[in-house]
Amino acid sequence: MLIIRHTEARAVLADPAYVPPPVRQDGAEGTLAWLRAQVSRFSTGETHAGRRRVLTELLAGLEPAELRRAATAMTVERDGDWHGVPTAVLASALGVEDSALLADAVPAAASGYLSGEETPEADAAVARLLTLAGVPVITLLLQGYAATEGLIEAALRHGGPGDDPEALLYETLRHDPPLRATRRLDTRTGETVTIDLVAANRDPGVFADPERFDLARGCGPHLTFGSGIRPCPAPGHALALAAGVLDAVLAPHRTPPRPR
Repeated sequence: MLIIRHTEARAVLADPAYVPPPVRQDGAEGTLAWLRAQVSRFSTGETHAGRRRVLTELLAGLEPAELRRAATAMTVERDGDWHGVPTAVLASALGVEDSALLADAVPAAASGYLSGEETPEADAAVARLLTLAGVPVITLLLQGYAATEGLIEAALRHGGPGDDPEALLYETLRHDPPLRATRRLDTRTGETVTIDLVAANRDPGVFADPERFDLARGCGPHLTFGSGIRPCPAPGHALALAAGVLDAVLAPHRTPPRPR
C-alpha cells in the first residue's frame, strides 16, 4: 500500500501495529547486516525503547548551539568544503577523533545502512568503525550522515548567499526531504506500507500552494523527521549541524559550491 496523504501517514506512524520491516538477524558480527540488527531504527517493542533510550542519553550531553558553532568554524577552516563536516563535528562531540578513518568509513557504511544493501565495502567500513566506537555512537554517526549531508545538498540546490539558514532548512525538509519514503509492516495483515514523504509533505490539504518552495513558510508539520511513536531522536542536533554549515557557506560574501 502506498500512502501519500499527510493525515493517513500520521495515523500509520502513530499506530503501534505498524512496525519497521524486519531485518535479518543472522549477519556475522561486525558486518552491516549485524549492525542493522543491533540498532533502534530497525527494532521494535521494548528492544527499540531500550536502544532509543541509550541514544537520547548520548544526545542529551550535546548542545545543539555548540554543534552549530563548530560546524561553521570547520566549514570556514576548510574554505567552504563542507562535505564530511557534520560527521566530523558530531564524532568529535561524541569523543571520536579519527577524522581520516571517519571520512572514508562513515559514507561507505551509510550507503547500505537504510536500504540494507550489503557490500564488502560496507562490511569493511562497519568493522573499521567498531575499532573507534560502540554501536550507539556508530548509529548516531550513520543516521546523522544520512540525514544531514543529504539535507545540506538539497538546501544548496534551493538557496543562495544571504538566505536565512533556518528558513531554508525548514522548507527544504518539507519540499525536498533527504529521505523520500519510509516503510512500515502491518503486523495484523503482513502488508508492507510505504509512506511517500514527498507527497505527504506536499499535501494540499495541509500546505498552501504546496509545490512552491517558500522560505516564508516556516517550520510546518512536515513528516521528514518522523511522527508519532518513532520520531527522529535528534532533529535539533541535525538542524544545528546543517545550519552551522550553511552559516558559513551562505554568508553573503561567499559563493556556494556546486553540490557534488
